[in-house]
Amino acid sequence: MLTLTENASTIVKTIVDQNLTTEDAGLRFSQEGVESGGLTVTTAEQALPGDAVVEQDGAKVYLDETAVAALGDQVLDAAVDETGGVQFNLLPSSPAV
Repeated sequence: MLTLTENASTIVKTIVDQNLTTEDAGLRFSQEGVESGGLTVTTAEQALPGDAVVEQDGAKVYLDETAVAALGDQVLDAAVDETGGVQFNLLPSSPAV
């Protein structure tokens, strides 16, 4: 299952706290249409039925079925660029030791 870096957890919490006030609020990764290929990231007040929930260091991320398949066992990292935009990056997970 997807995991988050410390940076990603902090940025997810910041985005959610700035936009929503509900306790179950998080970021939701979904795919609008099979042909679109890319994932959409939106704030969500709660998980939708069928969403997988990733909760790490107080950050909540909801993944629809397509996002679960696309993100698998990767690591989500995030950074803020020079213009203040958030950039999400996927890193391969470290093999279990």
